[in-house]
Amino acid sequence: MSLINKQIEDFSVQAFQNDDFRTVTKNDVLGKWSVFFFYPADFTFVCPTELEDLNGLYDEFQKADCEVYSVSTDTHFVHKAWHDASENIGSLRYPMLADPTHVLARMFDVLIEDQGIAERGTFIVNPEGNIVCYEVNAGAIGRNAVELLRKVQACQFVEKHGDAVCPARWVPGAEVLHPGIDLVGKL
Repeated sequence: MSLINKQIEDFSVQAFQNDDFRTVTKNDVLGKWSVFFFYPADFTFVCPTELEDLNGLYDEFQKADCEVYSVSTDTHFVHKAWHDASENIGSLRYPMLADPTHVLARMFDVLIEDQGIAERGTFIVNPEGNIVCYEVNAGAIGRNAVELLRKVQACQFVEKHGDAVCPARWVPGAEVLHPGIDLVGKL
């Protein structure tokens, strides 16, 4: 069953950000665009490369009124320990959500039950709290923050301009399509 347009449920989890712990709830997510970026575990191999890649574009996500939430099933204490132990992770500016009880991993349907860790899932949630775009990768395949930012921008464009769609490789300012009978068989 598709998760597109699924409303996220109420939640309350601990987070580590800017050398501090805080609580993040559904109410914190509502009202702006959000990316939930699930990864299997702290102190691993592919995960830090992805998190660092996201951090490099964090200002661009913020300009797009989009908050990035990285999520693993580790605790917020483990997030802090990883932050303190790794120069790359130590530079992260976005919230690292702790999901040791698997509330978020189950809600977004990315929990690997027998391992207690999350799949490499990426979810774009609109300001109303609905999932509008997602993908799940095999554990050994890292994701690209540039492409994720492009997808956020495309989701925002389509929501604002409901009569237009974004073709492959669309970027802000590029030409869009206006579906209609006149396009059938022409592309």
